[in-house]
Amino acid sequence: MKILTQWLLALISVGACLLAIVLPLTGEDESPPSSHLQPIHVGTFDAEIAENFGPSDGLPTKDIRSIAITADEWVYVGTSRGLARQQNGEWQLSTDYDGPVELLAADGDSIIGVAAGGIYRVDDGEPELLAELPAELQAADEFNSLAVGTTILLGTKSGLYDLTAGEGLQVVEPLNSLLGEDKDIRQVAVAADGRRAVAAGGGLFVSTEGQDWHALSPAQGSQSWAPRDVKGVTFDADDRLWFASPQGIGVQTTDGWQLFTGQEGLSYNDFTLAAPGEEGVVWFGTHKGAIRFDGKTFEYRQAPRWLPAEEVRGIAVNSDGDAWFATPEGVGEIERRPTTLAEKAKFFEDEIDAYHRRTPFGYVLDVHLKNAGDKSEFTQHDSDNDGLWTSMYGAGECFAYGATKNPKAKERATAAFEAVRFLSEVTQGGSHPAPPGFPARTILPTSGPNPNEQHGYTAEGDKERQKDDPQWKVIQPRWPISEDGKWYWKTDTSSDELDGHYFLYALYYDLVAETDEEKQRVRDVVAAITDHLIDHDFTLIDHDGKPTRWGRFSPHDLHVGDMIHQRPLNTLSILSYLKVAEHVTGDPKYTEAYRSLINDHGYKASILISKTQAGPGTGNQSDDEMAFMNYYTVLSYETDPELRRLFTISMYRYWINERPELNPLFNFIFASRFEGFGRSRTHVPQEVLEESVDTLKRYPLDRIRYAFDHTHRTDVVLKPNSLLPWRHSRGHRFNGNVIPIDERSVEHWNHDPWNLKEGGSGHSLTDGAAFLLPYYMGLYHGFIVEQDQ
Repeated sequence: MKILTQWLLALISVGACLLAIVLPLTGEDESPPSSHLQPIHVGTFDAEIAENFGPSDGLPTKDIRSIAITADEWVYVGTSRGLARQQNGEWQLSTDYDGPVELLAADGDSIIGVAAGGIYRVDDGEPELLAELPAELQAADEFNSLAVGTTILLGTKSGLYDLTAGEGLQVVEPLNSLLGEDKDIRQVAVAADGRRAVAAGGGLFVSTEGQDWHALSPAQGSQSWAPRDVKGVTFDADDRLWFASPQGIGVQTTDGWQLFTGQEGLSYNDFTLAAPGEEGVVWFGTHKGAIRFDGKTFEYRQAPRWLPAEEVRGIAVNSDGDAWFATPEGVGEIERRPTTLAEKAKFFEDEIDAYHRRTPFGYVLDVHLKNAGDKSEFTQHDSDNDGLWTSMYGAGECFAYGATKNPKAKERATAAFEAVRFLSEVTQGGSHPAPPGFPARTILPTSGPNPNEQHGYTAEGDKERQKDDPQWKVIQPRWPISEDGKWYWKTDTSSDELDGHYFLYALYYDLVAETDEEKQRVRDVVAAITDHLIDHDFTLIDHDGKPTRWGRFSPHDLHVGDMIHQRPLNTLSILSYLKVAEHVTGDPKYTEAYRSLINDHGYKASILISKTQAGPGTGNQSDDEMAFMNYYTVLSYETDPELRRLFTISMYRYWINERPELNPLFNFIFASRFEGFGRSRTHVPQEVLEESVDTLKRYPLDRIRYAFDHTHRTDVVLKPNSLLPWRHSRGHRFNGNVIPIDERSVEHWNHDPWNLKEGGSGHSLTDGAAFLLPYYMGLYHGFIVEQDQ
């Protein structure tokens, strides 16, 4: 098998070289391919903030049956134990009745409700009985919907009732006759002009005031629906009729019908209701969350991140566009709060300062919450990749200082640099010293528990791991103690750690270090690590004198050794490291080592291979994150035209597979470093910047990790398991792109955005560094322009 793999890689290398020959590497248009890009001017936009309310907030129960908002902005909720209302954050309970309030509808500053066997009007005074319910409607499960307009309509399982002033509650016989045997009415709606609409098991029915009822068969082009099992109907702020059924949703405009299914972006179709939003917006409740539609974009909001529960019983929207939800687990609110990208960045930076700085050095990582969803009590912990994540956080602050010259950004960038630099110092000395220049993965204080006593780090634990994973490195101790006795440091450092370190060091040197003393600190640590690699045949050697599992970049390992499958990625890594060392130190030995690998050991051919994968969504996002950081640095410093073209082609081929992921970090790196090739001088699409900014806008302020499941969605295409048989429940939307970032849980950019289902208990608070790096990079490169600048 190994011989076959080597032959396949050799063929790929030959093919890559032939590709370089076939693709014209010069063109008539010599203008920079990114010069045509127009910056995205970003002003104020609405960020969504979710908040849940239950008994601890003053509600009588979490069993919420209905919800409505009056013209004077009071939020009323009907519960199984009475009526409550809220304004300005304080809930007030009605003392007039503590039984079930099944239905509510706003009527100006008043509320119309169904409770205690009657229909009542509620305002600041005592409830006013408008009509008693007939005997056949006394059961709570008999009525489904209430609507108020020029009349009051009550939709029930036995048909439609009309409450007209002075006439009492009347059966609407014309519609009930039209319904036939199935008289189950799911929702009713009344327009401002008096039109009435009904969603029923038998279809969609409308009536203009004073005229007969009739069924509608919406049609658009070649599509013609006779909707059945209609679950939702409403009139929006412009009095347009909307309906929701298993077939999809539709809106009746002055130009005719518009119909939407999963292929047009509709997220789900098991509806419970429809509700008007602010101007141009409509909401749909489902048994698995809520859907907001503004005429262009569907936004899917599920529990537990956005709602108290998946089942949505009612939706009401205030004049600011804040949406309120009735669910079996409490009241939910999604507030639309005006913000800017800069304000989001400050929020994440403040959160990192408050929660995510571990040890006096300030390593940045997620924290564990004692209680799900509650940030008041938390515990910090380490990870295998503290150096990588802190480096990427620090890189973002380097771009921040480069773009804004804010002294606070320099302070943060310098702290991150010193934290990462210390990882190359803590390994020196002690009872198990590593060779000079070897960086640790992370550190823990010796004042805490001894990590070597954890089963996974004992000799027995090592051997057990190796049974399941033959390449697992057995090393004892896995956590040596530093020379000063203050720190445990973690061994078996990997290539992804080095990728992060060099990425940070290069940016800190170029954008932040301003004095020779500051720059010398960068030179010293970069030279130490790079000398270690060169002195050990481009290999990281641990305190046991043996290579780490992943830190191997030598010609032997990448061409014929166990790392042959890592050849493309590790080739890019080591060449990037050497370029950074050459740039910051000016020492020609790094240039010589770089050229030797390229010219004497076949690394030039490996540049073009980029990464072997079977198309979008079949790669490893950790590899992708590493690769794009290295593309950025190597293309920052490589001046040889031929090599620049090879790296550019390699990055382009890689990015083509990444584009559907809507990743702003990968996109901005590509846009900033792509130079084009061929006679047509391929350009960076403008949409790349637009998609990236959209992701940054959507990036949730709520960083708590919750589970999500999108396998039921109607707008998703499942990826065949045959491509990656060990990975399941993966897919993308019909437009080819992954699920938007505000509908997933993302901590770092090594997250797999093709996953449709992931766990999460609400006990992990992730940091916002994954927002800060692409945001400040985009700002620095001029891709983003804050509107007030």
